[in-house]
Amino acid sequence: MTFDKSMLRTILFSVGVAALVIGIYQTLLFNSIADNYWIFMVAMACWFPLLYWRQQERLAAKVAEEEAKLAKKNQTKTPAKSNRKRR
Repeated sequence: MTFDKSMLRTILFSVGVAALVIGIYQTLLFNSIADNYWIFMVAMACWFPLLYWRQQERLAAKVAEEEAKLAKKNQTKTPAKSNRKRR
């Protein structure tokens, strides 16, 4: 069985959204954000890995782009033939 990272992302995002909605509802119902602080922290704990992974993917894409530019720049170019006639 292989690990599916996209499924984990979906689950973390869903749990985070559900916890946020529950936290907002409880805060409005009981008029106390201090009593429901832990629910908001559950939501944040679900979102932090998602933000970290997204940042790592952006960094990896940027590094790959720079490496591709360097590889293209460092390729040996064939010298262009001149149109002048040699004497």
